[in-house]
Amino acid sequence: MVDESLLNDIKAIMDKGASGAEPADTLKYYEFIKQVSQENEDLKEELEDMDIAIQMVITDKEAKYWLTVKEGTLDYGEGDVDNPSFTMSSTLETGAGILMGEVDATSAYMAGDITVEGNLQDAMAFQEIVELAGEALEDLLED
Repeated sequence: MVDESLLNDIKAIMDKGASGAEPADTLKYYEFIKQVSQENEDLKEELEDMDIAIQMVITDKEAKYWLTVKEGTLDYGEGDVDNPSFTMSSTLETGAGILMGEVDATSAYMAGDITVEGNLQDAMAFQEIVELAGEALEDLLED
């Protein structure tokens, strides 16, 4: 079950919107994805056979975060990850907008608002994780 206090934090972050995001909000979203992935069947299924390491670079805040998925288990942290499947670089507002569902990652990529180096298929799989987590968040906030 998703921690109620984390859910309240995520709601507050969403109320501020991507333009009000702080770098540490990324870690709260990752924690939400980790917790919800343990109970949401669609997300569990998506993560089951995945083996990726994602490096996120926030270009305007000099911040780096990573997220890994291996054998259905998601982990995350600050700093660099070894051998990333892909590296995504963007401003904080664009990156937060993607996590919050305010910004379409494909459109942002096509517009040059994000850069992706590495495996684009893994980047698309990550986008699917974000979208499924967003749907789960909407469901939880409605309750």
